[in-house]
Amino acid sequence: MKTFNYSQYKDVTWDNEILGYVSQIHEFKGKLSNIELKYKAKINKLVEIAKIQSIESSNKIEGIVTTSTRIKQICENKTMPKTRDEKEILGYRNVLNLIHENYDFIPIKSSYILQLHGDLYEFSEKSIGGRFKNVQNYISETTADGSSFVRFEPLKPYETPDAIDRLCEEFNIAVSKEDVDILILIPIFILDFLCIHPFNDGNGRMSRLLTLLLLYKHKYNVGKFISIEKIIEETKDKYYDSLKASSANWTNGTNNPTEFIKYMLSVILKCYRDFETRADILLEKKLKALNQVQDIIKTKIGKFTKADIVVLCPTLSETTVERCLKELLNQGLIEKHGERKSTFYTRKD
Repeated sequence: MKTFNYSQYKDVTWDNEILGYVSQIHEFKGKLSNIELKYKAKINKLVEIAKIQSIESSNKIEGIVTTSTRIKQICENKTMPKTRDEKEILGYRNVLNLIHENYDFIPIKSSYILQLHGDLYEFSEKSIGGRFKNVQNYISETTADGSSFVRFEPLKPYETPDAIDRLCEEFNIAVSKEDVDILILIPIFILDFLCIHPFNDGNGRMSRLLTLLLLYKHKYNVGKFISIEKIIEETKDKYYDSLKASSANWTNGTNNPTEFIKYMLSVILKCYRDFETRADILLEKKLKALNQVQDIIKTKIGKFTKADIVVLCPTLSETTVERCLKELLNQGLIEKHGERKSTFYTRKD
């Protein structure tokens, strides 16, 4: 029977990379808390943008897609889903909103995880929502020549309910003892959850929702303002590589979670750094629109689009951003490439 002994991690000496991530995240956490207290109304402009990006990216990782316009309409409750994918996107939106608004009142227990999974599939014709898997699932890998093989075999269906119970219990005990930094415990919990693979479908999306829930419960709120899911989607090759490395020998309890911990901490830290950049722009009252756009562009390396700038300057309208880009083009500070929907820009400095 698989065991979850989180107390073992109190005696681990983590390397400097992990310690550096943890130290920086702790520092950023304090900065964000101060900004939230003083400028809540202003930085809340970032929340809806982050929600849309989170819903789009987390589903996109699993091949669940629709147009950006439809995503925005679903997120803003301006339309009903038309396709199977859109029904699952709506379910994700509802669970994400539930976590945003009620994280303090959602305990880490098997029954609540099942309820969240049920809500994820509330609008789906699939009858798997809120139920643990009833058939064996496998983690497969495709090689360069197109062939595939089973890389990892999760726990069997009959083992799953008890495993999730014990996983939650062990995690809660470790949290209460405070022997291991919560930033170490959260990635380990998510890794174990993914290795159990408790559902017939929706394991990846549930893991990302649970990541947000656990971070929020411990006051690491950056995922409200910057989409963690988007950064995971943009670095999904590293995500899968770290998961592969850290799940090796998981079944017999000799796996090493280090690579997955490093990956998740790097994602969280990037979110905090992105938040700092966007908050600086939002809180600069005297900065004119052109200066805002110019300052954002200075942070961009390589290609960027008008849509990228709109997201990074939430106080500016799309029309204003477009006007600023034209002015910067006229000044010779940026260069335009492509046409219409394929248009992108680069810096000329």
